[in-house]
Amino acid sequence: MDDARAMTDCRDRLEQALARIADPSGEGARACPTVYAETARADADAADVRIRAGRPLGPLDGAIVSIKDLFDIAGEVTRAGSRALAAEGRTASADALAIARLRAAGAVIVAKTNMSEFAFSGVGANPHFGTPGNPFDRTRVPGGSTSGGAVAVADGMCEIAIGSDTGGSTRIPASLCGIVGWKPSRQRVPTEGAFPLSYTLDSIGPMARKVADCALADAVMAGEVARPLPTAELSGLRFGILQGLPFDGIDPTVATAWAAAMDRLGRAGVRFSDERIGLIGEMMEANSKGGFVAPEAYSIHRERIARSRADIDPNILARIERGAAMSAADYVDLRMAHRRLVRAMDARLSDLDALVLPTTPIVAPTLAEVATREGFNRNNMLLLRNTALVNFFDLCAVSLPMPRSGGLAAGMMLVARNGHDRRLLGIAAAVENRLAG
Repeated sequence: MDDARAMTDCRDRLEQALARIADPSGEGARACPTVYAETARADADAADVRIRAGRPLGPLDGAIVSIKDLFDIAGEVTRAGSRALAAEGRTASADALAIARLRAAGAVIVAKTNMSEFAFSGVGANPHFGTPGNPFDRTRVPGGSTSGGAVAVADGMCEIAIGSDTGGSTRIPASLCGIVGWKPSRQRVPTEGAFPLSYTLDSIGPMARKVADCALADAVMAGEVARPLPTAELSGLRFGILQGLPFDGIDPTVATAWAAAMDRLGRAGVRFSDERIGLIGEMMEANSKGGFVAPEAYSIHRERIARSRADIDPNILARIERGAAMSAADYVDLRMAHRRLVRAMDARLSDLDALVLPTTPIVAPTLAEVATREGFNRNNMLLLRNTALVNFFDLCAVSLPMPRSGGLAAGMMLVARNGHDRRLLGIAAAVENRLAG
């Protein structure tokens, strides 16, 4: 448990979070379209009773948590950031399994957070429920698709935000909002009760100010006992710097932060190697006929589009409808290539402790820059470019804030093999301390 959290009553911390959500001069209305004030107060009071009696449910007991608008809550409509889904009015029969596990561990659910419609954008803009402003510049986007969750953490509306990640949807907003974002190995956390985008690539992960809080939430959602992270010594660790594509068109702010981060880690004894990985070119070739997300999203939404296309964000609608053009044969070919490439990448990374690259090559675009279809598509592609590699190759990854001296935030991404989640989180905690120092 975070030291500050341990020393302050849950109810007091909750009231501070609720005050920030309700502040009319803040982003609460756009970041948190649903607020559970009364149930959260009751849960906070119960957590305080347990903790004072010395009988906490675990290290997550009393943590103030928000959840993305795509998670089922019993008796509620799951909107997934969509006016069309909201209008359908279908209520969930039970909480999503990951959320039920959080509640059982004592987490206090304060709000549902805003998101890109259907989770299909790295930008974070939502024309239906508003776009929460970036904490470093309110005229800029927060990143997506877990946009509201990242702003809620950065602005103190919660301590941990639970999101989904299909192509970078926890790591992109974490990078742009200056917090930590975790994407686990895909099979680690069950997706039951989370509205799908891609059956092949969806994963569920947390965002927080610290790696340790992400690790606690990750363990609980994975059905594990939350334990302290393994200690990692930076000196002698082998970090491969992925060359080529991740640095194409890199923004000067990101480049400056990257250089500072590399210097700090190098002085801590990290051993760097330049890594050129031809498998990424093979991935791009395999995806050239459409990839997984568009056809899988089209299979989910095609009837909804026929009924309610006017209620769907045109930028999102255009991305989904691309999936209609993919043939069954091309989809099968992609699945076969995917299986081969996942195995090959796992072997390729076996000699590295982590692969490192900028989370995004650019800083947060302005709302004006994504207001046109062309601007939206260009920035969306850049924001997703580096993170989506991780999802395709079925890896785990974390975005950490890089050093900054004023201005906009940028993230460093650490990537490891599938199933190496706990080790990567331990390494990330050590890197986090060094970068903060």
